[in-house]
Amino acid sequence: MFNAHRLLLPLGLALLSACAHQPGSLTVQKQSQCPLRLYSGQQLVLILPSNPTTGFRWVIRDAAASVLSSQGPEVYSNPEDAGLVGSAGQSTWLFNAKQAGEGRLLLTYQRPWEVEVAPAKSFDCPIRVK
Repeated sequence: MFNAHRLLLPLGLALLSACAHQPGSLTVQKQSQCPLRLYSGQQLVLILPSNPTTGFRWVIRDAAASVLSSQGPEVYSNPEDAGLVGSAGQSTWLFNAKQAGEGRLLLTYQRPWEVEVAPAKSFDCPIRVK
């Protein structure tokens, strides 16, 4: 009679091994974490400090479109304990590394109506996808 248990153990180990090689997500919160090296299929979570009540917004200037695909719009959130009008929070973007190559993720923090004023901050990060 065939013993199914002998087959399940190697099959289970093979599945676990395959999962271990799958790219996970990478969270970036600081310019100092750049440049970034990602694997095709890996998710990039970008979190930057933000306070839209001041009129400042992060504007994506270069989304590294040749190597990254956006997974949706910016999501703004306040820390749970803040709750105060005018308090700072964070903006989050999700990207997927879609193919091998190089690109640049560039965002500027500025008031959209102040076109002649230099950005208050910028996030400029070279991206390499394997």
